[in-house]
Amino acid sequence: MQKISKKGGGWVLTKKNLLQVKNGLLDTARIKLSPNHDERPDETDISLIVIHNISLPPSEFGGKGIDQLFTNTLDKNEHPFYKEIHELRVSSHLLIRRDGEIVQYVPFHKRAWHAGISEFLGRDVCNDFSIGIEMEGTDFEAFKDEQYQSLLLVIKSLLAHYPHLSNSAITGHEHIAPGRKTDPGPFFDWARLSTTLQANLPAKGCRA
Repeated sequence: MQKISKKGGGWVLTKKNLLQVKNGLLDTARIKLSPNHDERPDETDISLIVIHNISLPPSEFGGKGIDQLFTNTLDKNEHPFYKEIHELRVSSHLLIRRDGEIVQYVPFHKRAWHAGISEFLGRDVCNDFSIGIEMEGTDFEAFKDEQYQSLLLVIKSLLAHYPHLSNSAITGHEHIAPGRKTDPGPFFDWARLSTTLQANLPAKGCRA
């Protein structure tokens, strides 16, 4: 198993990193590049991880809807819900499927369009400095063990490669956009992440 430790002020993996970041891409991910991204104001300022959930059609898993949404190819006639969202121009850096498969849509050094109106500890426009990770799921059911395994490997790899990221700066969409968003929802196991990463998660988002 991989272990993570802090050395010299940065996070490193103590065994061979199974998820190598190359040119902002994970070499173990299925790459499905989205046009919905642009430049970060400062590409060295990657200092937050935001966790979401998504399912398309709603509460259905394993289909092509998420890929299609993030690549602007969603057919509005394929499902009634798609009529509401087919013109959206959104993306996330990663998706973790129910079986643990990792799909990457945007290189990490680019700005994905995942957070919308948001705030993290006084900083708004979280897209500028965050990495967005979608978990295939809903607000109403548990996520799969395979998903947590993949998520933790991804997070450990990101912590090892991006020096401004911290194990304590990982939060949910609902925490940076309270009242507007509810994901990843009540079934996401923050305690599992907290224990493994030795941090108190989720990180507080908006200041009260």
